[in-house]
Amino acid sequence: MKDDTPHIAVVGAGYWGKNLIRNYSELGALHAICESNEETCRSIEKTYPEVPCVKNFQALLNMEDIDGVAIAAPAEKHFSLAREALLAGKDVFVEKPLALSLSDAQELKEIAESHSRILMVGHLLQFHPAFIGLKELIRNGELGRIHYIYSNRLSFGKIRREEDILWSFAPHDISMILALSGEEPDCVMATGGNYLHKKIADVTTTHLEFSSGLRAHVFVSWLHPFKEQTLVVVGERQMAVFKDTAPWGEKLFIYPHNILWQNGIPVPEKKDAISVSVQRGEPLKTECEHFLKCIIKRTRPTTDADEGISVLRILKAGQDSLLGNGKKIVIREMHKKQDAFFVHDTSIIDNGASIGAGTKIWHFSHILKNSKIGADCSIGQNVVIGPDAIIGKGCKIQNNVSIYKGVTLEDSVFCGPSMVFTNVFNPRAHIPRMDEMRPTLVKQGATIGANATIVCGHTIGSYAFIGAGAVVNRGAPDHALMVGNPARQIGWMCECGNKLDDTLTCLHCGMEYEISATGTLGLKSTQHASIING
Repeated sequence: MKDDTPHIAVVGAGYWGKNLIRNYSELGALHAICESNEETCRSIEKTYPEVPCVKNFQALLNMEDIDGVAIAAPAEKHFSLAREALLAGKDVFVEKPLALSLSDAQELKEIAESHSRILMVGHLLQFHPAFIGLKELIRNGELGRIHYIYSNRLSFGKIRREEDILWSFAPHDISMILALSGEEPDCVMATGGNYLHKKIADVTTTHLEFSSGLRAHVFVSWLHPFKEQTLVVVGERQMAVFKDTAPWGEKLFIYPHNILWQNGIPVPEKKDAISVSVQRGEPLKTECEHFLKCIIKRTRPTTDADEGISVLRILKAGQDSLLGNGKKIVIREMHKKQDAFFVHDTSIIDNGASIGAGTKIWHFSHILKNSKIGADCSIGQNVVIGPDAIIGKGCKIQNNVSIYKGVTLEDSVFCGPSMVFTNVFNPRAHIPRMDEMRPTLVKQGATIGANATIVCGHTIGSYAFIGAGAVVNRGAPDHALMVGNPARQIGWMCECGNKLDDTLTCLHCGMEYEISATGTLGLKSTQHASIING
C-alpha cells in the first residue's frame, strides 16, 4: 500500500485477531491493538513493539489518528463495539456475524449510513481465489443453469459456548451461496442435534429453496471425525467443486459429467475432473486489502452491511426452524414484518399513533397518541414525538430530540442530535398555556443541525440548512443557510446539501439557481425545464 494507507486498530488479539494483526502489520496499516487480557497484550507487544496495545476500548476510539477499526471479539460483543466505533467516526470491519440479531445489524447499518462510515463484514471466503474463480465460471456460463448447491463445513473441536454451530460455521457458506445465486431464498428449513449442551446445537443441516428453482443445503458440525470444507455446485452443463482444505492446485475442479437418455432412461456419463488453475493468495490478506481500499476510495465493500443482514436473515430463519423442529420459514414473511415498521423493545408506541412502512424506531423512544409518522423514517434513541405531531416520509430524527404537538415535518427532514423545538412562546410552569401553542412547520428536505433551537410559530423553508447550535426565532427561507444566535442567513444551500457559490451554482452537483422577483431562491428556468424533460 502507499503512504496514504489508512491507520487500522485491531480489537481482540485472540485466536483470529492475531491473524488480522499480522496481515494489517504486513500491509503497513496496523497502528494500534486493543486487548483487555494483560498476558495476551504483553505477548503482542513483544511481537509488535512499535504498535501500542491499549486495554481500554474507549481510549482506542479517542485516538484521532485511527481511521478504521477491525473487530475480532466474541460474537456477542460485535454489536456494541461496532456501534461505539461508528459513532466515534471510525470505519469498521467486523468479523462474522455482523450481530446476533437483525435489529442490531439494521441499527449498525443505519448508523454507518447516517455518519457516512464504511461498514464491512468478515465473510472471508468471498475473498478466496478459488471461490472468486468459481464465481467467474458461473458468470461466464461454464456450468449452465445452476440446479443445486451444497456445502459441508465439518471439523472436530473449536466448540463455542456463546453461539451454536449454525451461527459459528454456517455464515461463510450462506454468504457464498447468496453470492452465487444472486438472490435470497424463498424459504428455509433446518434440523440439528444438541449433544454436548441441551441448548446449543452441535450439528445442523439447513435447506434453502429459491424461486428460480435453485436448491441448496448447508451441513455444519464440530463433532466430525475429520476436517472438511467443501462447496459443490451442480449445473445443467457441468459441476464444480471447491475444497478449501485441499492443497493449492487441487482446490477447484470442474466435472464435465453428462446425463444421457437411453430408451427413456437417464444414464450417467462420467468424465475425468478438470483442475481449474487459481492464483495463490491468502484470502485474509485480500480481505484486509479490500477494507483498506474501501476506506481510501469511500466505496461500498463486497461484504457490506446489506450482505451481512441477508446472511443474518437466513441464520435467523434457520434458528427459528430449528426451534420449530424443522418448520419451513418463509423469508417473505420475515420481510413483511421488517417492512411494516421496526420498534426496539425498549421503546413505547401509544395507542392511536400511526407509523409508516419501513420506519425504524430505536432505543428508549416514545411515540405519543395520535402522532403520525410517514414511511421509511429513522427515529433515533431517546426521541419523544407528540402527541399529535406530524412527520412526513423519509425523515431522520437523531438522538435526544423532542417533537411536540404543533410541530409538522414534511418529507425528508433531518433533525440533528439534541436539537430543540418549542411550541409555547412564553412558558410558565404554574400557568397552563397549551391553548396559546404556536405551530411550527419544517418544509421538505430541510436540515436542522445538532443542538439548534427552533422557536415556535415559524416556518423553516424547503432545503434550508440550520447550522449546529443556531437559534432560529424568525424562520428561514427556502434554501437559506442560517447560523448563529439569533440565526442570520449567510448564504444559500443546494438541494444536495452543499453551499452555493456567488453565482448561485452548486460546484458539487452542478445545479444552477436564481433569485426571483419576490426574493425567493429557485432553480433556473432552463435548469428546471431540463429536469422536467428528463
